Amino acid sequence: MQNFPGVGVSPGRIIGTIRQMPKPISEPLAGERLPEGASPEEATAQLKTAAKAVHDELKERAVKATGDGKAVLEATALMATDTMLIKGAGKLIARGTSAERAIWESGASVSEMLLNLGGYMAERATDVLDVRARIVAELRGVPAPGIPESDNPFILVAEDLAPADTATLDPNKILALVTAGGGPQSHTAIIARSLGLPAVVAAVGVDELPDGTEVFVDGAAGAITADPDESLRSSAEAWAATASLLAEFSGTGSTADGHLVPLLANVGGAKDAVAAAALGAEGVGLFRTEFCFLERDTEPSVEEQAAAYKGVFDAFPGKKVVLRTLDAGADKPLPFLTDATEPNPALGVRGYRTDFTTPGVLDRQLEAIGLAAKGSEADVWVMAPMISTAEEAARFASMCADAGIRTPGVMVEVPSAALTAEAILREVGFASLGTNDLTQYAMAADRQLGPLAGLNTPWQPAVLRLVGLTVEGSVAEGHNKPVGVCGEAAADPALAVVLTGLGVSTLSMTARSLAAVAAVLKTVTLAEAQELAKLALSAPSAAEARAWVRAKLPVLEELGL
Repeated sequence: MQNFPGVGVSPGRIIGTIRQMPKPISEPLAGERLPEGASPEEATAQLKTAAKAVHDELKERAVKATGDGKAVLEATALMATDTMLIKGAGKLIARGTSAERAIWESGASVSEMLLNLGGYMAERATDVLDVRARIVAELRGVPAPGIPESDNPFILVAEDLAPADTATLDPNKILALVTAGGGPQSHTAIIARSLGLPAVVAAVGVDELPDGTEVFVDGAAGAITADPDESLRSSAEAWAATASLLAEFSGTGSTADGHLVPLLANVGGAKDAVAAAALGAEGVGLFRTEFCFLERDTEPSVEEQAAAYKGVFDAFPGKKVVLRTLDAGADKPLPFLTDATEPNPALGVRGYRTDFTTPGVLDRQLEAIGLAAKGSEADVWVMAPMISTAEEAARFASMCADAGIRTPGVMVEVPSAALTAEAILREVGFASLGTNDLTQYAMAADRQLGPLAGLNTPWQPAVLRLVGLTVEGSVAEGHNKPVGVCGEAAADPALAVVLTGLGVSTLSMTARSLAAVAAVLKTVTLAEAQELAKLALSAPSAAEARAWVRAKLPVLEELGL
């Protein structure tokens, strides 16, 4: 047996044969010139037509997708007609370079620029190269690389998956996802979790296995084994037998002794909300409102926004729905808000901070939320992302009051917000921990990079201490303000127990994770969860924190989580 260790990002134990993603579009020859007799104007027109065709094809696929997949496709579609990309190619064509070579070189330049900027912009570099390949394929009149076709279900293996591919994966055909590259918060990881597919990333060398190789994938342990033996087959069979226990959520999250831990869903729009409600979600802990904007080149009107928000509210009458105001930034660019020239976008003007540079957009969004809430039975809460100070929290609360919003809150994803939670929570009614960004900022580790996966995990004791400090701030001076978690950490059943032990009041996650988290929470008392939280905090490393806690939760092994 040949083993390929990686990073587990979505649980499950599966055995199946692999299909490798097709090889990428070949690079046009260096120095390739325009065909004899072809004018630069004609070549530029052909390029723009090809780019528009790629844009339209991705937009058409976005219409059929939902949630994270829809947002990824819409953002990638915008990149296909990016001004910088097309203008750069046009300049090369004007000097006699062929259209294929021009877009190839322009894509390389834009991608390198984004990589050098680091942070969120670096993550967009892969998107540019994907779009570049699709445009070249369109110019050549050949199919772009994509998910291989097969009559039988298979395990998909690739060096990495482009956003446009991950967004349209068919869970009826794909048994599991495995990539040689990527990180725990890459597109592949996020989409796999939302689809409930077992997945492992950063498994170096797995993309060299030939098609048809039978492999065992353990999405919790982050292990891939070629030509599995009988013990691994038994493990996969056992998981298949117990997986049915994770298919349904009763609708009430609690510990074994009855301590309630409401389990909420992360959604991107009305379709997600309806699906989450059907899976038993007790409400919405994170409504990513920017997903309603991503397909727009201009700001939607107040009325358009209100209609989009009400669609989510209507799925949860009488239940809590927490909206996050626009979290636009380099990873989710909006033409009317995002400055692509920022030297360090991860630390730049994003989230709440966009009101500094583009005042009025946030006011109008709050007006739309207030308007939608008036015509709804949902209990509407609103929080601002990227809040760093109590002063910012107070200003946001005032803006909410002006819009008729009763329950303002903040995202805690900047370490300063966790450290000053007591002061911040004097100004607002609740906080929600965004563990993805909180980990990134606390550990100074780009959350998209595979080599930093060991640093970029919410199991880091430093990150858990920031969670604990936020909870402590919420109860200081008799506040008793609720603190939830809406980052990916909430979807990890073992970490959900630790977060409960730290005093977190609600957990919000992709709806497919609700049943697994509920099943594990039901096996511990609150006191036991608190002991496990202390154990994790005492660990010298993230790996040991995770291992120590998991060793105390045998149900994880039984359920293959």
